[in-house]
Amino acid sequence: MSKDYILAIDQSTSGTKVKLVNKKGEIITKKVKEHQQYYPEAGWCEHDPIEIYQNVKSLLGELVESKGIDINTINVLSITNQRETIVVWDKTTGLPVYNAIVWQCRRTADDCKELKDQGFEQLVNEKTGLTLDPYFSATKVKWILDHVEGARAKAEKGELLLGTVDSWLIWKLTNGSVHATDYTNASRTLLFNIYDLTWDYELLEIFGIPFTMLPEVKFSNEIFGYTEDLTDLVLPISGIIGDSHGALLGQMCFEEGMIKATYGTGSSLMMNTGKKPIKSTEGLMTTIAYAFDGTVHYALEGIIHSTGDTLKWVKDNLGLFDSFEEAEKMAISIKDNDGVYIIPAFLGLGAPYWNPFIKASISGITRRTNKCHIVRAGMESIVYQIKDVIELMHNEAKIKLKELRVDGGPTKNEFLMQFQADILGLTVVKTNVAELSSMGAVYLAGIGTGFWDSIDVVRNLNYSQISYSTKMDETLSAKYYSEWQSTIHSIIESLPNKANHNLVTK
Repeated sequence: MSKDYILAIDQSTSGTKVKLVNKKGEIITKKVKEHQQYYPEAGWCEHDPIEIYQNVKSLLGELVESKGIDINTINVLSITNQRETIVVWDKTTGLPVYNAIVWQCRRTADDCKELKDQGFEQLVNEKTGLTLDPYFSATKVKWILDHVEGARAKAEKGELLLGTVDSWLIWKLTNGSVHATDYTNASRTLLFNIYDLTWDYELLEIFGIPFTMLPEVKFSNEIFGYTEDLTDLVLPISGIIGDSHGALLGQMCFEEGMIKATYGTGSSLMMNTGKKPIKSTEGLMTTIAYAFDGTVHYALEGIIHSTGDTLKWVKDNLGLFDSFEEAEKMAISIKDNDGVYIIPAFLGLGAPYWNPFIKASISGITRRTNKCHIVRAGMESIVYQIKDVIELMHNEAKIKLKELRVDGGPTKNEFLMQFQADILGLTVVKTNVAELSSMGAVYLAGIGTGFWDSIDVVRNLNYSQISYSTKMDETLSAKYYSEWQSTIHSIIESLPNKANHNLVTK
């Protein structure tokens, strides 16, 4: 019987999507389920790993049954996942010792500062390409081992395992027979040397994490194992990749200098820099872009903590609109932002500032300000943060950029996309597939299992595109961006401790 489909798990910060993809690269159907967000204290964020896995299992079953698909026509199961979120579990019971600590969580900001004060920042950066920030996984693991009763003793006895969400799902789906991850997810932990391509003993010692907890690292298109915990559904598992890296492939950014932006809860901008890493000196991350067929490609990445989540906050916490379609109409209804800017530092700021201590704020409010200005300021904050990162990438890579490829739910917002093109002075291109992270995983799984013969076949899959070209007067766009920068820099300068701030000077 022919193998006609790839089953894809897209496990994100807000929920899980399961999709069925055919050989034309078309998503035939998808199922979605959100999971609970836990905020035990200000700046903390957790997920229940058991809930996530149960959602994955139920969605897989629902999707196959709803389409009446013969399971024998499914070729492979692929996984893309929220990165940096970490799970620690007991390898005997299969139960987490604590909730998953999410990439957004800032509880280890003081731990990162202490490690910086001890002089470890340069060493960590030289080995991992990352910065010492609570965004990444290692200090989250250390926190669990230090704060969960009995966890460190169990870990030192070899009784606990750790993993990003892909590892957790693979371990559960294979009924505990496979503990593995791919190079992209490993590169986000602060424990993996991206140049030697190995877990680093010196880093493990710095963070106090036993080597026995770590998963095996594989190329994304290898066969990781086979499903054993799904009724009548035995599939090879391949195409494992972190969501932002998956989006880079989903956007067909296979060539050096190509750049994409994923708009989600936060945003990741990633530029393919080829087989040689470019070390950033101004707040960008050097990371593994993707790794398949025995070859590793690198990228420069700018990480933004709050983009789509800013609009969610304006909607849910302030109650200023009921739907995102309404929000777009509100933004369009006013011709100017009237000097109102939101600094969305709900979880500190990522690139290029890397400041975990700054708080969110709204500035420029006058008696003329109404809710439309606040909604528009939320949208504009996404654009300005992406401009911050694009400017750095241009300076670091010395490559003239012609376009930005975009994906994610917020790309449906035409005001946002046009404003992005206007502020960047670049063409913004989106495909008719709004969420491409899972497609990158699908392509890798398809190549790894022979579903598609080569990467060239994937390149030639037919997707339509929509382009947004610059329309705004350059003087006006420069004014908006200058006011954004002045606002954010004045706030950072007013903070009492500037020791950890990376200010970008234009």
